[in-house]
Amino acid sequence: MAIKKILIIPDKILRKKSLPVEEVNKEIKDLLNDMLETMYNAPGIGLAAIQIGIPKRLIVIDVSKEERKKPLYLINPEITFTSKNTSV
Repeated sequence: MAIKKILIIPDKILRKKSLPVEEVNKEIKDLLNDMLETMYNAPGIGLAAIQIGIPKRLIVIDVSKEERKKPLYLINPEITFTSKNTSV
């Protein structure tokens, strides 16, 4: 596993549209593990592949508050609902 550099605004790659993952193979699993290691090192609770310069639809999340990690891997996530928040 490897810790990757996290990109920040105004890096132009962050505006790129991420592509769907066609197959979950060893390369994708290794990337997800690298993303998780990078996120924990930051420290953070979530990281998208585009944030490390890879325009693929992958996200890792871990909001556990215990020492035991409970990561969640999102592959090709889609927003299917949005609320209408009038207070913003």
